[in-house]
Amino acid sequence: MMHGRVIPARVNIAREALHGALESGLGGKLALLGPNGGITYAELDAQSGAFAAACAARGIARGDRVLLRTWNCIEFAVAFMGLAKLGAVPVMQNSAAGAADVEYVLGHSDAVAAVALAELAGPLRELGRMLPKGLIVARGAAPGEGVYEDMIRGAGMAIADTGADEPALMCYTSGTTGRPKGIVHAHRWIIGRGDANRLRMPHRPDDVALAAGEWSFISLLGHNVLFALRNGITGAILEERASAEKFLESIEKFRVTVAYAVPTIYRRILATEGMEKDYDLSSLRACNASGEALGAAPLAEWKRRFRTDIYEHYGISEYQMVLGQSPLLPIKPGSVGVPWDVVAEIVDDELRPMPQGEVGQLVFGTDNPSLFLGYHKDPAKTAEVVHDGWYHTGDLARRDEDGYYWISGRGDDCFKSRGIFIVPIEIENALAEHPAVAEACVVPVPSATDGYLIRAVVVLRAPLTAADGGTGGYADKLRETLKSRIARNKVPHVFEFVDTLPKSANGKVLRRSLIKA
Repeated sequence: MMHGRVIPARVNIAREALHGALESGLGGKLALLGPNGGITYAELDAQSGAFAAACAARGIARGDRVLLRTWNCIEFAVAFMGLAKLGAVPVMQNSAAGAADVEYVLGHSDAVAAVALAELAGPLRELGRMLPKGLIVARGAAPGEGVYEDMIRGAGMAIADTGADEPALMCYTSGTTGRPKGIVHAHRWIIGRGDANRLRMPHRPDDVALAAGEWSFISLLGHNVLFALRNGITGAILEERASAEKFLESIEKFRVTVAYAVPTIYRRILATEGMEKDYDLSSLRACNASGEALGAAPLAEWKRRFRTDIYEHYGISEYQMVLGQSPLLPIKPGSVGVPWDVVAEIVDDELRPMPQGEVGQLVFGTDNPSLFLGYHKDPAKTAEVVHDGWYHTGDLARRDEDGYYWISGRGDDCFKSRGIFIVPIEIENALAEHPAVAEACVVPVPSATDGYLIRAVVVLRAPLTAADGGTGGYADKLRETLKSRIARNKVPHVFEFVDTLPKSANGKVLRRSLIKA
């Protein structure tokens, strides 16, 4: 889906997020609503302007990097907007990061200051030597630290006249395969992806959006904060670590209409019979899933039990949402939908377009305002993924006759077993269709004679009983079920039953941690 929006030469991400609502007379409307109360559009504008001026008084200047170390909260939004108004660059890192990762990101990002909640400020206080322009703390600043509550009370300042291509924010990957990468986005991003998300999921004036996960991830920052504000709706805040219970509790409490979560959250909810009866979810009109494959079976069960659709979409931190299902189009269960304001293609190793229905490399055109500016301090890595007019995702996918895309998995997650090319997601989706399976992850296991065998690590909805015949007996039951759904030479050779799968901070399965040498 393309609409060809022209990006102005001068854009500021904070002005773009707030001023549409303010100019439309929505200053008194709730911009954000959380467990500790809410903040209106006018209050958010005033407090972020005051924060910008107070940061400037502390010597923080346009272009300076400033680390944000908070969970989802109003303070995050005010600080982010204030720094953007100043022309400084908020640096986002998951609040669960340990001291070593905090030190790495401070050094790598060239941050000169930081903003934190008192409860999370410990590592930054220990690393004060790395913060020449100081530490600002909310909810309990110590002597010598910037007091956030004082900094939001003063007069504002003029918003920086930033260029559309000027750095606006940095986010750090979770670093599951090495050191986290610093992804730099420009101010233009909010228009490029904001328009695309508005097209895919048309908003209503009374919408309340909620994302189950931290705003340090650009997908959730967009859906829950920046795009919500730009659309003049209310963003609900889930301050605590996302869980199935907190997700549903927040939908009920804040009368959420549009929700976003990783598939893990939906699977955990579905694994508990009758959970839909414990909460008033009558406000909910649409759900969204991204981060990993949801699968057709969980979608069907969710719709049956919760009476709403889940619109699966595919995003990457270097863009954000690029492919997606939408209420404007028929849902194809298992697909991640169609392109939204990007050029997408499936290519072979020589970058030649692949025929319809065949699996190849998923790439996106680089002539797009949503594309990141690059990896901070890593031009070589940037050049690895951006070349020949394409951004190379590293994912394998196919496109069907209707233009819908189907993800086959990471190229380096696929493997050969006894000469057969194995795409784990195909087997995982088949396992998910079994009513007793909550989650599954398929990985290779080395074999002295066969190279690799297929190993399925499975989480069941209920513990095994004696009647199930133990793990061996239940593995045989799953094998028999799979033989009717996938090719027999793709049925796992090894089954392992576990209580939980290892997850990253944003809820993705840590597939590589399950691979045994």
